Amino acid sequence: MIRFVKLRKSFGALRAVDDLDFAIETGEVFGFLGRNGAGKTTTIRMMMGLLAPTSGTVILGGHDIRREPEAAKALAGFLPDHPFLYDRLTGEELLRFVGGLYRVDRRELDRRTHELLEEFGLEPRAGELIETYSHGMKQRLALAAALVHRPRLLVLDEPMVGMDPQGALALRRRLGDLAASGVTIFLSTHSLDVAEELCGRIGIIDRGRLIALGSLEELRREHVSPSPAANGLSLEEVFLGFTGTAGIVA
Repeated sequence: MIRFVKLRKSFGALRAVDDLDFAIETGEVFGFLGRNGAGKTTTIRMMMGLLAPTSGTVILGGHDIRREPEAAKALAGFLPDHPFLYDRLTGEELLRFVGGLYRVDRRELDRRTHELLEEFGLEPRAGELIETYSHGMKQRLALAAALVHRPRLLVLDEPMVGMDPQGALALRRRLGDLAASGVTIFLSTHSLDVAEELCGRIGIIDRGRLIALGSLEELRREHVSPSPAANGLSLEEVFLGFTGTAGIVA
């Protein structure tokens, strides 16, 4: 479903993303972890066609993001780290606007709009301007907009930021349901407990290079330590083992 093909991005002498080359299968929840400045958001922007690679490409559902950007983007839902919303629209108007961009059938769009507003606890405020929403409400609305066209893959960049505990719990459950229905999820997060709970495989990027790839069990056994003691390591401990850091992942 997602294939990175020798993806590289350089800014002058700085190689921000260095030859990423791996695949993510249909229905997989993939966690993408790294420190500040490791290259996560740059990678995601290239995935979504917002930033041109220096070389290489990303294949989304069989479509090259560089050669077939419209077809590739039509398959994807995207929640950026700082989503832009039209504050002078209501929540309902935004979902209808986004659905129109994806050419969702009008009757289907009516159903999806009300379903998503209800699911994310926004129905009581659906007719109010987005500028009156709290940060957490805006985050939930942005996720609803990413799902309005029933995407086959979902790319999330720090989706938990600003969410209250109830909203974060609802999101985790929703991601699990989406994966079970065959949606491929690419999740970049600093919430390592969430990644440990949801992700079947994990990639760790450091200084633009992918330094670890596999399930948590594989990372424990093959990369950190082959000893039985490694079996109880948390994802946080595994991450710190690879990166040699004790700071917050972001």
